Amino acid sequence: MRYLLLKHYRGGPDPVTDTPMDQWTPQEVQDHFQFMSDFAAKLVASGEFVDSQALAAQGTFVRYDGEGRPPVTDGPFAETKDLIAGWMAIDVDSYERALELAAELSAAPGAGGEPIHEWLEVRPFLTAPPPTVTE
Repeated sequence: MRYLLLKHYRGGPDPVTDTPMDQWTPQEVQDHFQFMSDFAAKLVASGEFVDSQALAAQGTFVRYDGEGRPPVTDGPFAETKDLIAGWMAIDVDSYERALELAAELSAAPGAGGEPIHEWLEVRPFLTAPPPTVTE
């Protein structure tokens, strides 16, 4: 079963993470990314790793306007309270294993080297079209 572990970056003070990443020291940022790399290497060794990516804070929203000229809006912005920071795709035997790995990933170090206990979103990959409702 494949799952997406979706990491959210909270850009403002948060009772859980306390210090936003843009205020971490370079060493704290390096330690955080090393933890992520080591975690991915462990999943490669166990055969549970599929892929991962970190995402930049900048982005653009686009949608179809019905006339062929899509409106484009800048965002999200780093000053927002919550944006997607990255993701890791895993292939595990069970939902419980996905939760176990998400909890471990949540312990990545932050300011002062302390675990940040960040919330991760765990989503299964859609493997078949959703069922249609018949009346």
